[in-house]
Amino acid sequence: MSFQHLGLCAPLLRAIEAQGHTTPTPIQEKAIARVLEGTDVLAGAKTGTGKTAAFALPILQQLDQEKTRTRLPRALILTPTRELAAQVENDFKAYGRFLTLRTAVIFGGVNINPQIRQFQKGVDILVATPGRLLDHVGRKTLDLSQIACLVLDEADRMLDMGFIHDIRKVIKCLPAKRQNMLFSATYSREIRELANGLLKNPVHIEVSPGNTAPRAIDQEVYQVSQDGKRDLLSGLIRDGSWHQTLVFTRTKHRANKLTKQLLSDGIAAAAIHGNKSQAARTKALADFKNGTVQTLVATDIAARGLDIKHLPHVVNFDLPHVAEDYIHRIGRTGRAGEKGEALSLVSSDEQGLLVNIQRLLKQQLPVRQIPVTEIQKTSQPAAPAGPVSKPVKPGHAPQKNRAKSAPSRPDKNRRPQNTGWLPTGLKPKRQAAAWSAV
Repeated sequence: MSFQHLGLCAPLLRAIEAQGHTTPTPIQEKAIARVLEGTDVLAGAKTGTGKTAAFALPILQQLDQEKTRTRLPRALILTPTRELAAQVENDFKAYGRFLTLRTAVIFGGVNINPQIRQFQKGVDILVATPGRLLDHVGRKTLDLSQIACLVLDEADRMLDMGFIHDIRKVIKCLPAKRQNMLFSATYSREIRELANGLLKNPVHIEVSPGNTAPRAIDQEVYQVSQDGKRDLLSGLIRDGSWHQTLVFTRTKHRANKLTKQLLSDGIAAAAIHGNKSQAARTKALADFKNGTVQTLVATDIAARGLDIKHLPHVVNFDLPHVAEDYIHRIGRTGRAGEKGEALSLVSSDEQGLLVNIQRLLKQQLPVRQIPVTEIQKTSQPAAPAGPVSKPVKPGHAPQKNRAKSAPSRPDKNRRPQNTGWLPTGLKPKRQAAAWSAV
């Protein structure tokens, strides 16, 4: 089936062709016609399947065909993260480039005044994160009384991030008569409860199980110590000439630390996480997309919402605590049927997390051998042959060797000749204390 058979208007077909798309994905093929009918939709599709176009294209057509126009927004798309909101807005603008509809995006972390001025000029389609949207509603700078279509995108992620109360507050601000759509990668009990309270006689669409990874992604594992991860990653990027790599860490601190280490290794890197300002996050992502930054180190804030064309490599520097997050992470590569590679660096203390991931995937991930050069980098130098003596605490004399008589203590004003027993590598003050014990 082609897009021409889905009932889309000529301007949208021109935009789709300009984007280089020729054949709709399964979620687009099943959802577009039903959305155009005006029915509520409950759709499940894993990441990278083109679900944004599945609701963006019919919404654009519906709003364009309405005869009555208003300065107030008529379609509202709620997303869990700023990055996803910005990506959805870009998709709406790309598909609506030959229409006269106005699109805006609002999220926190940036000045609110430009957003207010944009509302004053008029908006047809509003993409927002829940917090900043409620901020505008509380300030009475935004009127949601004309919303005819509501979309909850990545609904499971919004619930994971604790947005359920904000979502309910937003729904109370909307007209009772409207079309509702809920898109989610997984169907938890909480998602079904939300759908039951939001959707009216919805059409259920599920094109693929949520807990599966795209087949186009090659998934492999490196068994490596925590101390060896940094050298292994640097070697893979450098020796493999990886020009674009997305790396996931478990915490913001580890993201910052790893970024500094990669920079010291001569690899252009940047970090993106919740403690970064929105300007810094936007710049890091833009630099990564245009090739200025070779490696983007991120927390799970980037596990959804980053749509980077032709991204070849995703690396799990740390495995996620939640197995489902693994699928969303590696879903940043292998999008729209393209090939991708996902590598996981797994230490001994992460074996339980790996077992959970493999149980979710219902498959064993192949284990790669660490390159010899990286083994040499991460291995410790061999200790010199000979008897090993116990380290001596500062302020204590060494134990006497029962086989030999202990050497006489030299004059305190002279450095002793036999100092092999003294500890090395101490801080200056402790080293001086050790010498004073001679």
